[in-house]
Amino acid sequence: MKGLHIIADLYNCAKSDLLYSSDKLRDICVGACRDAGLTVLGEHFIQFDGADGTQQGGSTGAVVLAESHLAIHTWPERNGATLDVYVCNFTADNTGKAEAVYRTLAKALKPGDVMIERIQRGRDLPLKKRVA
Repeated sequence: MKGLHIIADLYNCAKSDLLYSSDKLRDICVGACRDAGLTVLGEHFIQFDGADGTQQGGSTGAVVLAESHLAIHTWPERNGATLDVYVCNFTADNTGKAEAVYRTLAKALKPGDVMIERIQRGRDLPLKKRVA
């Protein structure tokens, strides 16, 4: 399916609850999707224990969208996060909405450095199967 896939690695993020709290991460992710005009169908977020027992662990979560998905993972011990936003353009061009979600989350996490790729996925497929 045609659409935009944003894949970002966020480094040197500001120390904040977003790196440590799956509840706060869920709130901002779901809010970013809704504020961008995407249709949230469901979400699931998990809080991990710290790797060595001396610090809080990160979170991982996904927001399932009618337009596709958002996935995010945090590593507070490394002040980092990874972000994956994919929106299909089946009924409308959702490119701007994907970019809005990315901007909201990047602004909130405040990375010092970002490695990002934007991939245009898919090709036009026939709506009906062709008979040979």
